[in-house]
Amino acid sequence: MTRPVALDDVLHQDLRVAFRHGADFGDAANQILIFPTEFEAVQREFPILFRDVPEEGLQAVALTGLDRDENLFFDGTHWTSRYIPALQERGPFSIGIAGDGAEPEEGPTVHIDLDDPRVGTDAGEPLFLPQGGASRYLEHVSRVLSRIHAGMGAAAPAYALFQELGLLEANVIEVTLHDEQRYRIDGFQMLSRERLETLDLGSVERLHRANLLGLAHLVASSLGNISTLIERKKAGAAR
Repeated sequence: MTRPVALDDVLHQDLRVAFRHGADFGDAANQILIFPTEFEAVQREFPILFRDVPEEGLQAVALTGLDRDENLFFDGTHWTSRYIPALQERGPFSIGIAGDGAEPEEGPTVHIDLDDPRVGTDAGEPLFLPQGGASRYLEHVSRVLSRIHAGMGAAAPAYALFQELGLLEANVIEVTLHDEQRYRIDGFQMLSRERLETLDLGSVERLHRANLLGLAHLVASSLGNISTLIERKKAGAAR
């Protein structure tokens, strides 16, 4: 079990991190946890579904494959999509609270897993500039972590309102490929476009006041990307 440590511009001045992906880092999965702060980017590429996780509650995921451990947007070393979900884009970094507890921190800090094989490689990207200050790579990581941090706080109230307004419904995705291979994907909830478009004015106003009306439409539109999954699956089967 790893224990990330707070990134320090003195202790880690010369530290380099390789910017790479792989199955060992969780990239070869058919569903990736995502957050509301990235829905706008995610919906351009992937279907957005919801799953109910015991003791954790409702979560949103990007569906990336039809088979277990299959990511149709990952070729083994690189993502082929225009957007990479934030949890996979962050690399060996995470959000944490620095210090020993004696003095509370004012906000979240960047932590790094020093045991991650991407950390400390000679060919990696520097985290700090020679003259001091964060490198462009570290600035990118910080933006990704900020997206995750804000998304974690926004998720529960957003999904609760979707549920309260009856926008989420259990549904099944059934896919038949040209070789008559069939897939049945269940256990998820989807945001119903029909229910969204038939909401009463009061419910629409509640979504609008919570800044979730546009987000709900993005989630509903994302389901059109199921056809992209099917085409990628067919293309892979034809090779």
